[in-house]
Amino acid sequence: MGLLALLLLGLAAWLIWTGRLQSMSAKDGMALGAALVGAVMAAKGKPLIGAPLLVGATLFFFARSRPGKTKGTPAPQPASPQAVIDARKLLGVGPDADARAIRSAHRRLIASVHPDKGGTEALAAQINAARDLLIRDMAQRD
Repeated sequence: MGLLALLLLGLAAWLIWTGRLQSMSAKDGMALGAALVGAVMAAKGKPLIGAPLLVGATLFFFARSRPGKTKGTPAPQPASPQAVIDARKLLGVGPDADARAIRSAHRRLIASVHPDKGGTEALAAQINAARDLLIRDMAQRD
């Protein structure tokens, strides 16, 4: 059991080192924590406490890895006409603008309102969202 505890600690260190821990959901993190606590408890000679935690975490990760349980990404919904008009106004492009013109307007505008240049994060996020919406809308129309 001591080897299992070391392996789980090594796994946690690897997840932190590679940044994969940041992409884990809260449930994944809680299950990993339960597995770590269970492994340490089992290694300390308390298998009645550690074993259920290890088994529960194992079952959780097994259930998440089954192919039938994964959800597909939903198809992107078409943008509303008003949202496209608002995005065009924000970026200052006309209805006939192509992807290159949209990206150029985005670069020009974001350079002046970027948070590193003294702008706000909210405005930069709106500008980024407007660019993404217009590019996605243009791709759906084609």
